[in-house]
Amino acid sequence: MTSGVVLINVVHYVFLFLYLALLVRVFLSWVPGALDSSAGYAIYRITNPILNPLRRLIPLVGGLDLTPFVAFLLLGAVQRIVREVLIGLLF
Repeated sequence: MTSGVVLINVVHYVFLFLYLALLVRVFLSWVPGALDSSAGYAIYRITNPILNPLRRLIPLVGGLDLTPFVAFLLLGAVQRIVREVLIGLLF
């Protein structure tokens, strides 16, 4: 495996980790007191830099916070762009 393939795989797993962290954050938001646990606190610390800027732009819709959904879409777009740029640069 070349170093380019390794780099692309590392980037893929970073984005996968962010997807999973966002998904866990959504589930934790339904659990009262989830932030009190160390795992909950870690998830919130990882996902807040992604979600907080979006929250300033996207209002609540009927009391629902749609920023995780938008974050999933944006992460997917950014992942595809980064992957294509890396492929173009490395191969």
